[in-house]
Amino acid sequence: MRVLVTATGSPSHVHAMLPLINALTAARHRVLVALPPPLLGAVNDLPVETAPVLPDPFVGRPEFTGSADVPALQIFAAPHVSLGYRQLLPVTREFGADLVLRDGAEFAGLLVAEALGVPCLGAPSGSTNVLDPAELQPVLDQRRAEVDLPPVADPAAVHRYGRLEGMPAQYPFTTWAGSESVHRYQQPVALRPGGALPDWLAELPGEQPLVLATLGTVLPGSAFDTSAVLRTVVAAVAETDCQAVVATGGHHPGATETPPRVHLVDRIDQPLLLRCAQLLITHGGYNSIREAVGAGVPMAVLPFIGDQHGNAARVQAHGLGRHLPEPVTSAELAAAITELLADLAVTARVRQAQRRMLALPPVEAVVGLLEKLAQPGGSR
Repeated sequence: MRVLVTATGSPSHVHAMLPLINALTAARHRVLVALPPPLLGAVNDLPVETAPVLPDPFVGRPEFTGSADVPALQIFAAPHVSLGYRQLLPVTREFGADLVLRDGAEFAGLLVAEALGVPCLGAPSGSTNVLDPAELQPVLDQRRAEVDLPPVADPAAVHRYGRLEGMPAQYPFTTWAGSESVHRYQQPVALRPGGALPDWLAELPGEQPLVLATLGTVLPGSAFDTSAVLRTVVAAVAETDCQAVVATGGHHPGATETPPRVHLVDRIDQPLLLRCAQLLITHGGYNSIREAVGAGVPMAVLPFIGDQHGNAARVQAHGLGRHLPEPVTSAELAAAITELLADLAVTARVRQAQRRMLALPPVEAVVGLLEKLAQPGGSR
């Protein structure tokens, strides 16, 4: 089977596809990954072919120079989709794709699948959570008209072949209701095989709880002051009786005092570290939420853009942690950390969600589904 995988936006969108890519290549299927050139580094060590032909949805967009929180529909279904379609179609024809697997924010791959008459499924994505098919349909029809494709009247057609999901059915994160088929699988423990924690982390004392803080990818156009939020996080964990690892993403919090039990790193293997953590402080990205649930770790969520606000609200509604809307002070965050570390009811609910996730089929089961869909006359 030949599978075209498409991703856009930021490295987190590619990371969401890695478990599926790994499962496909392990089953000896041929995979072509199409993405914007800046994201190529996220897959260049994988046994896949690459096509850096998709336009970056943020380049040349003046609306991202301001402070507005631009809706996902305006970001990911904009005219760059038409350009991506034109550049991706000949590459996909030459590759001979039997199926398209796209991240939930990428739509050039969807239009290519329609043009070639092959199945297309969306992977778990925070963008999928907030992109209502009813609102998406007329905008996608504009993109179809731009590339001479016929309109599609049914909003549900964006998920005609179903969609993939990494959370149990008892914990929905979509803001819209649909009747599409949802194929669920476990969030894998590791995105890449062979990971290991650094030696210094293995030597941390076990008497105190371990808190991981990470803010993920900061997209252009947000008013998010990364350094200021990092200072708040560092000050909060410094006030808390814990060992803390703060992944800065390469940003510097500026002048701030850090006690020896607060450890600043550029990056860390988050899924691996979550296996021994007691709390995750997160921006509310959907990857991080699934990874935390998969590890049975409660969350303190500080959202700042896009789907993160809705994700944070659902984390709290599902009893998996706390939503801390901006602005939050270091004292407020420190109090929330202390409360969550002591809240046995939240821990129990997260562990229940973890057990439900572990009862889902492994990601490798998705390969069998895709194989059936890719067969001539396969289930549609």
